[in-house]
Amino acid sequence: MSEEKKEEISFEEALKKLETTVMKMEQGDLSLDENIKFFEEGNKLVKFCSEQLNKAEKKVEVLLGKNSEGEAVFKEINEQQDELL
Repeated sequence: MSEEKKEEISFEEALKKLETTVMKMEQGDLSLDENIKFFEEGNKLVKFCSEQLNKAEKKVEVLLGKNSEGEAVFKEINEQQDELL
């Protein structure tokens, strides 16, 4: 999964591709070289998915704030905050 390809794929697509990769490896039909290739691809997909989840978590943390009564409230994300996420 190249850097430019990583930018184009959605979280859902990456997760589905990771599931397929794991299933292929679990079947046990692959050669050692193929297993290594799939393992490397799987690691890249795991990293990508993890990064996407971390970004989503940070956005939620920014969006959820607390008012003076301690109740959860939504805040707007400004452009500068969005770029950091």
